[in-house]
Amino acid sequence: MARPITARIVANAHEIDAAAWDACAEPGNPFLAHAFFTALEDSGSATPGTGWQPVHLVVDDNDGQPAAIMPNYLKSHSQGEYVFDHGWADAWARAGGRYYPKLQSCVPFTPATGARLLLRDPTLGAALLGAAEALTVQNKLSSAHATFITPEQVPTFEAAGWLVRIDQQFHWVNNDYKTFDDFLADLSSRKRKAIRKEREGALSSGVEVDLLTGAAITERHWDAFWEFYQDTSSRKWGRPYLTRKFFTLLGERLGDRVLLAVAQRGGRIIAGALNLIGDECLYGRYWGCSEDVPFLHFELCYYQAIDWAIKNGRARVEAGAQGSHKLARGYRPTPTYSAHFIPDPGFRRAVADYLRVEREAVVEGIAALDEESPFRHV
Repeated sequence: MARPITARIVANAHEIDAAAWDACAEPGNPFLAHAFFTALEDSGSATPGTGWQPVHLVVDDNDGQPAAIMPNYLKSHSQGEYVFDHGWADAWARAGGRYYPKLQSCVPFTPATGARLLLRDPTLGAALLGAAEALTVQNKLSSAHATFITPEQVPTFEAAGWLVRIDQQFHWVNNDYKTFDDFLADLSSRKRKAIRKEREGALSSGVEVDLLTGAAITERHWDAFWEFYQDTSSRKWGRPYLTRKFFTLLGERLGDRVLLAVAQRGGRIIAGALNLIGDECLYGRYWGCSEDVPFLHFELCYYQAIDWAIKNGRARVEAGAQGSHKLARGYRPTPTYSAHFIPDPGFRRAVADYLRVEREAVVEGIAALDEESPFRHV
């Protein structure tokens, strides 16, 4: 007789052995590493006090070792997710319901594609989703959400009856380029000249750029970057999501996966862009500056990332959420996916109807944007 499959709830990523967690996760995605989740939680960035209560679901094998993990958080708001459901929350509240807390499967503050079902045993995906559904229903939560899931995991969510939502980001794709000039050769003449002009302009006033990783990133660099991050976050979101301690822990625990692009003038750091290094992808995350230098944002965040990816054999660069200005810099519109479990039949029908209309608009929008790309159309 087969052993019944049950899941346990873990209230902190530290309760799971790092090697056991990483054996379930995608090895090439730094955002799924045990070290990244513990840096978020240990730094006070993703905690109950900030509206992110860890409730990670774990299914063990016969030897009591994790065979499948679904990172989850009970959320008391919808901040730091980058897949916007504020309209759903408002509609549910107007109908007399309570939308929060909700269950959120994601990497906090990280709009990067990755598995949300971490499976050492690939047969356990449905069991994790069943556990997430039971947790939602038993605790009378309005809904459960999994955001920025990989296309490969979409069918598992669909088979379980979760509603799938499509959105889009801008990703750069490496078409076997050997140099940055090879990439430029794929662009129209006008766009090629514009990018060269922007790169020259960014560095024309004595600005020097260093790409740092591992032990080369010191607390001096993190102090400067924290100031940049605070300024950018305050203007974008009203407050920074990540604490200063997070960046120190990130450097200590995952430093060899960090690529920090730093701009200096006269020995003073004036701007920085943070990336994480995957086996196949370079993930752009945060940027900030203390001086407004024309085109420096594009140089640090986009052109340096492309150049590094080409030199280091990465298949793509994910530049984070939003930003149609990325299109002119060689980043192409790419669909992203999320999945949503809504127990209430009426609410589910309303969301399903909305998603059908939204999906058509997103698909049409991606096609229209792709027609405007700077690549030469053959």
